Amino acid sequence: MKMIQTQVLIVGAGPVGLTAAMDLASRGIDVVVAEIRRAGEPPNVKCNHVSARSMEVFRRLGIVRQVRDGGLPADFPNDCAYRTAVVGRELTRIPIPSRQDRYTATGGPDTDWPTPEPPHRINQIYLEPILFACAEAQPRIKILNRVQLDRFEQDDNGVVAHARDLDSEQDITISADYLIGCDGGRSTVRRLIGSRLGGTDVVQRVQSTYIHAPALKDLITQKPAWMTMSLNPRRCGTTVAIDGRDTWLIHNHLAAEEIEFDSVDRDWALRTILGVDDRFQYEIISKEDWIGRRLVADRFRDRRAFICGDAAHLWIPYAGYGMNAGIADAVDLCWMLAGVIQGWAAPALLDAYEAERQPITEQVSHFAMNHALAVMSQRRSVPPEVEMDGPAGDAARSKVGQAAYDLNVQQYCCAGLNFGYYYDRSPAIAYDGETPPPYGMGHFTASTVPGARAPHVWLADGRSLLDALGPAYTLVRFDPAVDAAAIVDAAARQGVPLALVDVDRAQAGYQFAEHLLLLRPDSHIAWRGMAAPRDPGRLFDRLRGNAPQLEAMHRDAAVVA
Repeated sequence: MKMIQTQVLIVGAGPVGLTAAMDLASRGIDVVVAEIRRAGEPPNVKCNHVSARSMEVFRRLGIVRQVRDGGLPADFPNDCAYRTAVVGRELTRIPIPSRQDRYTATGGPDTDWPTPEPPHRINQIYLEPILFACAEAQPRIKILNRVQLDRFEQDDNGVVAHARDLDSEQDITISADYLIGCDGGRSTVRRLIGSRLGGTDVVQRVQSTYIHAPALKDLITQKPAWMTMSLNPRRCGTTVAIDGRDTWLIHNHLAAEEIEFDSVDRDWALRTILGVDDRFQYEIISKEDWIGRRLVADRFRDRRAFICGDAAHLWIPYAGYGMNAGIADAVDLCWMLAGVIQGWAAPALLDAYEAERQPITEQVSHFAMNHALAVMSQRRSVPPEVEMDGPAGDAARSKVGQAAYDLNVQQYCCAGLNFGYYYDRSPAIAYDGETPPPYGMGHFTASTVPGARAPHVWLADGRSLLDALGPAYTLVRFDPAVDAAAIVDAAARQGVPLALVDVDRAQAGYQFAEHLLLLRPDSHIAWRGMAAPRDPGRLFDRLRGNAPQLEAMHRDAAVVA
């Protein structure tokens, strides 16, 4: 039997697990990642979008350039086009900059993001190998391929996991302080901690086909697009450019009565979505059929074992936020885990993970499902006139195109899902009685209310405020005359790492009303005030999980005074 010792065991080496591993390693934590696939074995052609918040994470981890350089050719338009068919008449277009223009583009609905790292379109088959290589190169991360977790036990001192090498059949015992399950929708870790998914089991079935079709690009007379939605009365579908040249992923959105993946002839549906006849040649690389769901786990944790990503929530991938929500899970959990392992945070801080992430994923799952239902209704109502010549056809195309743009611009330019969400029931945030502004999929209002994401500003030295955040808490001061010594000293007495950053309020580009903001490493606001609190030690008791739990669950304005 092979025996391994580590601080954190991560099960699953997809984007969420690999990001969690790199986040922990960046904080000085040793990690073992167990993955059932072979090294280099490609993932399914699933996620096509990395959100701005995820790109911010990759920026902090020092790998954002590798990620942004991957995927489609640098000059390939990231637009979303709506046509009667891929080679048919264009109805409307949502302009999205190519990656070579991402930092400089202006105008349109997908520019001027309040972040140093706007979104990036890249398929998971390109993203995951980049993350794997970056993680594998770090000395604190050990990746075990072809290793399957069978069971684990835990007590007050740690977790003992029992796994096996799928090639040699050798038993492996892995001892760790904590375990994170990033092992997907069929998560073994979720089952072992007794967590159950609840929600809507089937929102929509999708017959999905990954093809090699070099001739397709030459048949498209319009400007290329990263994603093309075909809207016609016979068969609606979505076509994604994977490499920008020869490979494409085609989603045939099945109707409610089409309850099996083979309810519709695949070849007929594919040709109808593309708008090509029987002479067009293509090769099926793989069938990627999937079911869109809205499911959230009833618990994200059992003592020392946690779940993130698809192990904790599954929803129809509108707004591309499935993987990105999983990365947000990992980032939320890992800084807390590091604090507990390193001793500056109390174990009770880990209670904040489920309290913060479960309500957000429940909310986002409804955003995604409701949008999916609206899009499904729109597909069912496409009139036959959209494919007709003449004034009637022109009018129909204009109407359908405008409706498609209005409905979908929010999901492809989803600033609200990136920057608007907030934590309003965390035991590790010092609330002051004010609720952050509401947000939607495509809109939000920047806020300094505790629990919200800190507004993005550029510092005088050219860095983003996000670049200046420390490994734990960061005290941002907008008036250098305000004495921060009491806060700095209280953090030092309790061993909490604290960085102090002075920001010129007049040049910040946001009207900060307070003099002090205390930020967490995930950029969410932990506390705000005009001056140091009366008892900064009590503040840090709460923020590091040492406050009485009943008191910590209630909003307490006194600590702000």
